[in-house]
Amino acid sequence: MSEENRQAAQSFFDEIWNKKIESSIDKFIAEDAAGNDPKFGIGRESFRTQWKLWIAAFPDLHFKVEKIIVEGNQVVTRWYLTGTHTGGEFLGLAATHKSVAVDGISIDTIENGLVLSGFDAWDALGFRQQLGLIATDS
Repeated sequence: MSEENRQAAQSFFDEIWNKKIESSIDKFIAEDAAGNDPKFGIGRESFRTQWKLWIAAFPDLHFKVEKIIVEGNQVVTRWYLTGTHTGGEFLGLAATHKSVAVDGISIDTIENGLVLSGFDAWDALGFRQQLGLIATDS
């Protein structure tokens, strides 16, 4: 079970975020999945809506999976996100053409290859600073 959950987590990032295969959302996200980010809402379709916003704003968005730790159906993935804001509006900003690079982790509950719930912690402050939304300390 551990190896299956490890592979599901890796494939989630590879297929959904890196290869941008929309149909993989149906493959890896439970219909009623929930996370800790209220913007992503509850459910597969809410995730899909937010995913489309991210992909439109950051066409080159990429998650490099650094490490995956599995304990039963709990999977922790440490990742490094990179992308360039060249697409659509994001967080109220038209394309800034600025690059972003931040670290984060995802803690997911995975059963039968589906993410049932997730908790993401990432450098949202650094992300917003890199986009120019928040001033950096000089």
